[in-house]
Amino acid sequence: MKDQVKTPPFTVPKLRTIPLGTVSLGSDDLVPLIRKRLIMASQVPETVEVEQQSLPKLQIYPATNTGVSPYWRDKYERDAKKYWDIFYKRHKDKFFKDRHYLDKEWGHYFTGKERRVLLEVGCGAGNTIYPLIVSYPDVFVHACDFSPRAIDLVKAHEAFTESRINAFVCDLTSDDLSKQIVPSSVDIVTMIFVLSAVSPEKMPLVLQNIRNIVKPNGHVLFRDYATGDLAQERLTCRDQKISENFYVRGDGTQAFYFTEEYLGTLFRENGFDTKELGLCCKQVHNRSRKLVMNRRWIQAVFCFSPVVKGSSTALSSKENILDKEIVENEVKRSPLMEPASDTEFDMLEGMAVEMFGISVSYDEIVDINLGDVHFKIKVLPKEYQHTCTFTGLMLWESARLMTSLLAGNPAFLEGKRVLELGCGCAGICSMVAARFADLVVATDGDSRALDLLNRNIASNLSSAYLDKLIVRPLEWGNPDHIAAIKEVNDEGFDIIMGTDVTYILEAIVPLFSTAKSLISSDTGLGDDLKPALILCHVPRSVDEPSILSAASRFGFELVEKWHGGNQVTPSQGIMASWFSTINSEHVLPITALSLLYFHQTSSSPAS
Repeated sequence: MKDQVKTPPFTVPKLRTIPLGTVSLGSDDLVPLIRKRLIMASQVPETVEVEQQSLPKLQIYPATNTGVSPYWRDKYERDAKKYWDIFYKRHKDKFFKDRHYLDKEWGHYFTGKERRVLLEVGCGAGNTIYPLIVSYPDVFVHACDFSPRAIDLVKAHEAFTESRINAFVCDLTSDDLSKQIVPSSVDIVTMIFVLSAVSPEKMPLVLQNIRNIVKPNGHVLFRDYATGDLAQERLTCRDQKISENFYVRGDGTQAFYFTEEYLGTLFRENGFDTKELGLCCKQVHNRSRKLVMNRRWIQAVFCFSPVVKGSSTALSSKENILDKEIVENEVKRSPLMEPASDTEFDMLEGMAVEMFGISVSYDEIVDINLGDVHFKIKVLPKEYQHTCTFTGLMLWESARLMTSLLAGNPAFLEGKRVLELGCGCAGICSMVAARFADLVVATDGDSRALDLLNRNIASNLSSAYLDKLIVRPLEWGNPDHIAAIKEVNDEGFDIIMGTDVTYILEAIVPLFSTAKSLISSDTGLGDDLKPALILCHVPRSVDEPSILSAASRFGFELVEKWHGGNQVTPSQGIMASWFSTINSEHVLPITALSLLYFHQTSSSPAS
């Protein structure tokens, strides 16, 4: 007989399935809709029954976006140079593509009767500089960046020569460019995806600094991110907004997204006329992942006018090469007619991972030492963790505590079938369990976490244990995933465990529903042998009564609990024996952690 649960007979709109480890509810319009129906669910009489398979699949994302706190806003601004320096330390000159499109777009600006002098603002590793000096032998380039590592990379390039390149460290929001470059001596300034890294309040300082060294009627060649770009849409779904159209990425670097009106006004108010200004749009297709991604950027040419003429800065059909009609045609035409392979983009790693599935470099190693158990776990580097929503790519303290308890109590695992929910990339609980249990299945809903988990398992377990540990995808409430787990073990699991898997309210019901479907039905055994569900977590937005209410609905009875804040080990019961076998000094200082130990009752209210 199929399990049934008491839940209201409504239909949640079908959403794109997102792993439980990542957190956003897709469209802002869906958030109040799903919340409203969750509230309706609590008001429906308990007599209404539907089959368990009809439980709605939810995209589990945080319901509110409060943006970046004032403390972190100040920190990102104060440490901007440090974050970019870390970026170039990690990626060196291997990240950005060389910008050969500059010749195609603006080639006529680099030629002339006299030698052209160029300033590349935010030169990075030299992806603009070196294609230009190859194509135009007469060009001399001043190259500045406020990352010392970026300048070191420019100077380390095999084509670097002081006769053609003057590379120096400079923060254009505070350092005087005229101390490095003769005033009014530069013909062309290139600003390629650089002004977006500056906070909007300081952008006028950058342009005023540039104005001091550019010749009268000299040109600024500009390309940068536009509002509505896919990267902005993704950042908007998270708590990464600093101010209007200004965001922080997962690695601490910042990004502003321009509108045509804002950009034109910014340059006009700082002494530049607009010669070209257009919005470029293109769709990028990732056929392997069946994704269509909208990319938007602004391309412009500005001319420095010693005397600002109010009327001359307005766009006209004669002065503007990308006039309104051309821009509108580009917006309508380019997504459908131009192949994605013809487009070159400048992207940061956070965007590349999000949009194209490019593997991030996991080079942070966490050492786990528990007596004779020693693991080296690869995780997402710390500089990405503070804003990254891929929670499965980190190692949480709850997993450390649970691993300590399991390693110190092998008898609890011997001969058991163990399932871990939301194990993330580390999987240290599952790896310890595999040393003693008969079967262990490690699961997560995030494919990124599972990819790294497989690598961590392969590098930390011997072949004898590898045969007992199986990795499977599992989105809670997904009947196909649950069925696939049952094919691995159709007798149910004696132990189901999860660490830090109770932080989203919408995930609690699917969590217990899934656990009910997969736990063993042997409920008549002694307390120390009964199938158990064990949750270890730091209490966050979901309170304990809400967890216990959902547990009771699916027939789980709380048997024991422990709160680290009490600094007292249990005096009796199963947990008392657990804590007596481990080094309490190692785990008890983690005061925020809680342990909940459930048994499945013989009769379930939801069945």
